[in-house]
Amino acid sequence: MPATLSFNAAALAALLLSAPLAAPADEGWASLFDGKTLSGWKASEAPGSFGVVDGAIACDGPRSHLFYVGKDGEAAFENFEAQVEVRARAGANSGFYFHTAFQEKDWPAQGFEVQVNNSQKQHGDYLELKMTGSLYGIRNVYKALAKDDEWFTLHVTVRKPRVLVRVNGALVVDWIEPPGPLSDGALKMNRLGRGTFALQCHDPESKVFYRNLRVKPLPSPPAIAAPMPLVNERYVQILELSKANFPVVDLHAHLKGGLTLEQALALSRDTGMFLGLAVNCGKGFPVETDEGALAYLKTMEGQPAFVGMQAEGREWVTMFSRETRAKFDYVFTDGMTWTNPAGKRMRLWMPDEVEIGPDEQAFMDLLVSKIVGILETEPIDIYVNATFLPAAIAPKYDALWTEQRMTRVIDAAVKKGVAIEIGARYKIPSEAFLRLAKTRGAKFTFGTNNGGANDLGDWSYPLEMQKKLDLKWQDMFVPGHLPSRAQRE
Repeated sequence: MPATLSFNAAALAALLLSAPLAAPADEGWASLFDGKTLSGWKASEAPGSFGVVDGAIACDGPRSHLFYVGKDGEAAFENFEAQVEVRARAGANSGFYFHTAFQEKDWPAQGFEVQVNNSQKQHGDYLELKMTGSLYGIRNVYKALAKDDEWFTLHVTVRKPRVLVRVNGALVVDWIEPPGPLSDGALKMNRLGRGTFALQCHDPESKVFYRNLRVKPLPSPPAIAAPMPLVNERYVQILELSKANFPVVDLHAHLKGGLTLEQALALSRDTGMFLGLAVNCGKGFPVETDEGALAYLKTMEGQPAFVGMQAEGREWVTMFSRETRAKFDYVFTDGMTWTNPAGKRMRLWMPDEVEIGPDEQAFMDLLVSKIVGILETEPIDIYVNATFLPAAIAPKYDALWTEQRMTRVIDAAVKKGVAIEIGARYKIPSEAFLRLAKTRGAKFTFGTNNGGANDLGDWSYPLEMQKKLDLKWQDMFVPGHLPSRAQRE
């Protein structure tokens, strides 16, 4: 078990740094690029991949990295603010490195990369899931906040041991480097130190432009005795998954029960778990109309989180237009609300509404048929609370969820391209269900289904299942890389 340290992020943040959201003032800033030449810069293995076009550094060609060496060839920065404007063509991949050092070839071994990737498609058998603003492989951003062919701003602040990254003013990374090695057997990671900057030309298909590069050296933060991050088993696992391109994303989080957007985003930055924030839409829920759904979407514009529609009941399909559904990053539902053959509308989590009848097997067959019908006919991307059972029969879960029933649900999901949630709240589906689903080609997501501020953040069950099933990034669904079901049907 890794060593455990106490953590008080708020105290440390207050003592370290409070970086402004607004564009930096000119005082103390130095330009790294004269807008005309590559003076002060040195390219690695393919120097022809860099040039100056219309006042910007153009990255266009085979893999190469352009390092800032300054006038004397020995530029180095420790604590600083850096700002750069970037424009990426469609499908481009690039990066802005700091604390690095010149090397003749290959990817830079020293330092850290802030990712530039708004829309890169799969290259061979690899799909890069780390999007613009990611502190590459450490704290990843999974939703593109910048648009192709438009100038956007990256703002990076380092005051060791803290790193902040902003994209167009939105804070997407707030990472505090843990002291010392993580644990025996844990992955190795670069350490914050001192070094220069570099720009990446990733591949011949990635055309990216940089301009207005500038830096402001900062003093070292005061010596403090504040505690560092809690480096426990979860911290190490999330870091390892982030490094391995695994989407560390909870797509079933809600702003309710007193949980504010600011609190949710702070938790996401602190833990490294990117969030999808969903609003409940359906009969008797907070949002019942297109107007209400669009109003929620408006509040989430520019935020570093996916935006989801939780479709409630079976009426939702007629309550919201296709155009409105398609504006969400994804739509999900469950099979916990439906009408039985006698015409009774049941919510399975409400014991006084559930009618199981004398034959539990018949109820299960009906439940599975309802689930399959939902998967086949409702335009959803994720099926959540996938194997939930009413309280009266929940103790018989393993006996009632037979392999035949599991297979029917799994195959329907796979056929329609619907991912299956690994749910933290109810700890479902079972490991047996998930193993069967993996063998049959299902995709998965993580989800909390929190009721408020106090129960968001426990991802023990999804992380446990990831480890037990050895799930890779290829096994997971991430919104944004393909059209949603609402967009394509």
